[in-house]
Amino acid sequence: MRVNSLMAPALAILMVLGSGSLAVAAPKGCPPGLAKKSPACVPPGHAKSDRQHRYHVGDVISQGDYTIIRNPDRYGLNPRHSYYRVGDQVFRVDRETREILDLIGAVAAVLD
Repeated sequence: MRVNSLMAPALAILMVLGSGSLAVAAPKGCPPGLAKKSPACVPPGHAKSDRQHRYHVGDVISQGDYTIIRNPDRYGLNPRHSYYRVGDQVFRVDRETREILDLIGAVAAVLD
C-alpha cells in the first residue's frame, strides 16, 4: 500500500513536468499571440481571406458577401439579369433568392 500512496504524487509531478513538452512550438519569427490562433501565425485579417467560401451553381450567396455589378451591359452581360461579384468570381443570380444560376467567370476576364 505504501507504494500506491507515493505513486499518486509522483504521477502528478510527471504530468506537470511533461505537459510543457506537449506544447507545439511556434514557427520561428511567429509572435506568441498568433501562434495560438488557427491557422497559426496568420494575422486575423489574412486568415479570413484564406477561408473564403467558394460558391457553386445552386448555392445561395450570403448577405453582405457580394458586390452587385451595376450596368452589366457595359461588360457584355445581359442587362435583364442580376450579376454579383464574390472575390474574384462573377455569378448570374436570382434577384429574389440570391441563388446562383450561372458561373460567368473570373473578374479579370469579365470586367476588363
